[in-house]
Amino acid sequence: MPSFSHQPVLLTEVVSALQPKSHGRYLDGTLGGGGHSEAILEASSPDGFLYGCDRDAEALSAARDRLQPYAERLETHQCNFSEADQWIAPRSLDGILLDLGVSSHQLDTPERGFSFQKDGPLDMRMDQSGEGPTAADLVNTLPASELADLFWKLGDERHSRKIAREIETERRNRPFTTTSQLAQFIERICPRRGAPTHPATRCFQALRIATNDELTAVETGLERAFRLLAPGGRLAVISFQSLEDRLVKEFMRREARDYDFEGPQDHPDFRRPRRPRGRELARKGIVASESELNTNPRARSARLRVLERLPEP
Repeated sequence: MPSFSHQPVLLTEVVSALQPKSHGRYLDGTLGGGGHSEAILEASSPDGFLYGCDRDAEALSAARDRLQPYAERLETHQCNFSEADQWIAPRSLDGILLDLGVSSHQLDTPERGFSFQKDGPLDMRMDQSGEGPTAADLVNTLPASELADLFWKLGDERHSRKIAREIETERRNRPFTTTSQLAQFIERICPRRGAPTHPATRCFQALRIATNDELTAVETGLERAFRLLAPGGRLAVISFQSLEDRLVKEFMRREARDYDFEGPQDHPDFRRPRRPRGRELARKGIVASESELNTNPRARSARLRVLERLPEP
């Protein structure tokens, strides 16, 4: 297993957005390797305080080692960021960072099963404590109709039904247990034919999101995180794929609106005026610079959105 490595994306932009200061209190809800946290703690010297959490025990251990010089100003927990409100008081934070998605280390570690670049068990759990289904459990037990919906809704896979039907037939004789086995099977069904991405890419994304219930965590986590912010505090969120980014964008724009509405769709006739709860910064989102992309190509899909909590009347 490779040693834990972490190259934080949009590091300068995150620090600029959060504006860490002395006496400030911050949360890194996706601690990872601790790169963003290290920058926040350094910028908030000498007495800024940071809470950190991560579902991945390996990431948490690596972050604690990296942040040892700041141990007196650091408190960490192994949990999902959506659970941070269980141990952080409402309206007590000056800044929150959520770096969504899978880390480079998780992708590069075959034993975790996130990538098919190297063969490994079809696991994909961010929390490997033993609870919850693995990606293999989903592939081998879901009915073809549910598997197809998963590939379509979470991966935007246009061949979802064909792939799901073939998987259902194949697994009767040979259950899927490894990343290479599944990736090669999907490639046989949907040949690459010069496409820039592997035919299994979208299915693997969908399985990872479903295995970790990531979209539910984002939806509930954004609501709860925003309640932890003091007036003037900022929520900074980095997303790497369109489903997450859409949830983040919709949440921030809802909090920045000066009205609520009844019913499933926004219509002027059903709007009720209210004071905006937040203010969007960089409404279109912030992307990586060319210089960062030259050293970290994985930052290409990253987008940072920032919401500042407004004072209440």
